[in-house]
Amino acid sequence: MKARTSMKGVSIMFVIWIILAILVIWLIAANIRIVPQAEAYVIEHLGKFKTIWNAGLHLKMPIVEKIAKKVSLKEQVLDFPPQPVITKDNVTMMIDSVVFCYVFDPKLYTYGIENPISGLQNLSATTLRNIIGDMELDQTLTSRETINGRMQAILDEATDPWGIKVTRVEIKNIQPPKEIEEVMTKQMRAERERRQTVLEAQAHQEAVVSRAEGDKKAKILAAEAERDAQIALAEGRAKSIKLVYEAEAAGITDLNKAGISESVLKLKGIEALKDVSDGRATKIYMPSDIANVISSLGVAGEALGIGDATPVNRNAKPKPAVPKDPCITEETGRGGREAAAASAAINSSVVSEDQRSDTTEI
Repeated sequence: MKARTSMKGVSIMFVIWIILAILVIWLIAANIRIVPQAEAYVIEHLGKFKTIWNAGLHLKMPIVEKIAKKVSLKEQVLDFPPQPVITKDNVTMMIDSVVFCYVFDPKLYTYGIENPISGLQNLSATTLRNIIGDMELDQTLTSRETINGRMQAILDEATDPWGIKVTRVEIKNIQPPKEIEEVMTKQMRAERERRQTVLEAQAHQEAVVSRAEGDKKAKILAAEAERDAQIALAEGRAKSIKLVYEAEAAGITDLNKAGISESVLKLKGIEALKDVSDGRATKIYMPSDIANVISSLGVAGEALGIGDATPVNRNAKPKPAVPKDPCITEETGRGGREAAAASAAINSSVVSEDQRSDTTEI
């Protein structure tokens, strides 16, 4: 009986130890915590802040310690509902804003304010109303960057005691009243029409200026071409006259060297007088000894018109025809035709000067 009693006692103690071991293992397992990345746990010891667990494996003391709050350290995007605001010129409109923030101190985030997100939302609404209240409608619509910067600075400073860092604030949407939208639409349409008119006027002005510059360059080129043509014609004519005079001088030199008799020279002079008279001269001046020369050669009657009473031809001496410029065609422009006409006039004047000079020399 005693043996049986002892065996029962051992069995009971064994069961108790197993239960205690299981209980210890369960307590240890129940108080092992793994903190994920980008999160932090706020730990309290008997209701008082003790420490902050960062990412990793941690063991909590049962009963006396507890996790007061699990805080995410990731950046959060808080899209608050649209807020009614009134501008400086008494225009009521709805503005929707977005706040970007993250928790930099889990302890302040846990104990600094009861509801941090709600506090940030209300603070954002009041700050937005204060900023828009100092601005007119047009300035509000065109100053989003200014509004974003001022809100970010004010909210960041105000949320420091809450352990929140405001990194960015964006105005998502600005919705003015329908009446203002209609006026803005008309204004936008008028502005676009004005820009279109200005662009068309500028395009027309540029076209006119370009056309005028083109005409100017064309006239300049035509004038330069005419100038070059006249210079070339003048140079060519000068060279031809020079060559003629040189040839005449060489001929006279050769005649002097050849020793031509006086009778031949007088005959040449009579032939020159014949060409000068040409049946149209009314007065001819001859040297004093021309009578002896004419009587000796037997041509006095024909040269002086004595005896046959040849009538004097008083018609104008025909001008030589100006040859047609082969470079002028139907496709030649006005400048080319004017240059050709000027060249023809120069040639005609040169021919007339030559004839007058020949007459004078004789």
